[in-house]
Amino acid sequence: MLQQTQVATVIDYYNRWMQKWPTLQTLAQASLEEVNELWAGLGYYSRGKRLQEAARKVVSELAGRMPRTAEDLQKLLPGVGRYTAGAIASISYGQATGVVDGNVIRVLCRLRCIGADSSSPAIIDRLWDMANALVDRSRPGDFNQALMELGATVCVPKAPLCGECPVKQHCRARCRVEKELAFASQKLFGKSVPEPDVEDCGVGGCTLCPPATDPWDSSLGVTNFPRKAAKKQPRVMRTATSVLERRGCHGALEYLIVQRPSSGLLAGLWEFPSLPLSQGLQEEKQREVLADHLQAWTGRPVAARDLRFIGEVVHIFSHIHQTYVVYSLSLDEDVTLDPASSPSCWVTEEEFHASAVSTAMKKVLKACEKQRGKESSPGKGSKRKRGAKRQEAGGTCAGTQLSLRAFLQPPTAL
Repeated sequence: MLQQTQVATVIDYYNRWMQKWPTLQTLAQASLEEVNELWAGLGYYSRGKRLQEAARKVVSELAGRMPRTAEDLQKLLPGVGRYTAGAIASISYGQATGVVDGNVIRVLCRLRCIGADSSSPAIIDRLWDMANALVDRSRPGDFNQALMELGATVCVPKAPLCGECPVKQHCRARCRVEKELAFASQKLFGKSVPEPDVEDCGVGGCTLCPPATDPWDSSLGVTNFPRKAAKKQPRVMRTATSVLERRGCHGALEYLIVQRPSSGLLAGLWEFPSLPLSQGLQEEKQREVLADHLQAWTGRPVAARDLRFIGEVVHIFSHIHQTYVVYSLSLDEDVTLDPASSPSCWVTEEEFHASAVSTAMKKVLKACEKQRGKESSPGKGSKRKRGAKRQEAGGTCAGTQLSLRAFLQPPTAL
């Protein structure tokens, strides 16, 4: 759960997970639907699926015994990579092996003044070599957790607490900052400035040093490290999504949700009927293609004009900028769903939130409810403006300042 997700977010999910599945055996017996329901909202849903696959493999193929070395963990269990294997082996089984996650990368790059692209495979391999060399042989689990905690609480991405750092005397990035300040002071007072060391300027051909063409930003200090390649722009996608509504047998509003394929983005989760849109598709054409899609689902004609436009909902995945173009459609009669299509069901709002639905779909439903609330509330013109009062006898409008003569006149008898 902690892969790509912060501890504060994970805690509640972890506690609920352990309460429901306290052992590998109970997790192995769960359905993927149950796993997705509990994981919903945590993101990176393939993690939950692979975690259950690993539990099933341990129970069915490894006689219920977990692999105990980083090498076997990575080789035998689906979804277990180098970092997870190192963390489990060192913390749970005491193997003297290092770990490298985002926090450790940041700490090591600053400690060693590594200015090369920290996301490149060659640099990642060097960082693993360093982590394996540094790990305490007698307490590897404690050491690795301490190193990750150092990056999470002290050597943070922005505004690191260098003064409180227990290894600041070993930090080459901090030493570099001090040298840069000294050079700047000498220049300010007109003193001659010595040439920087080879390890400081990147001209020695070292693959770990900052490139000579990459200038030092004095305003960043130690946060010049680690350096990363420019992020790839996320893929832009547009999807037409329809919220189909009906009144259930007890009068409660129900929504149609369908299950996504078992592989790919948001695998196995439930969503409102949706259809990817081609870029540049006009709004009228969007309605038509969505109406055709819904007709295939419901087995009855759906007129494009009956689709009510709700708005656009934007959701950012790690690599996708997704825009949901949301429509709603109220159905007055019972609908027989095509059994050849993906699994589908009608759910109440409460059942919807308890189902394995993504955060994006919750945002879609919230947009529909917000629009419904606007339409059911009184119009703006039905309320009197603040401070407006009926016109008084004599034609004087309340709020208009009277002349002194009119104010001093005695009131007229009624």
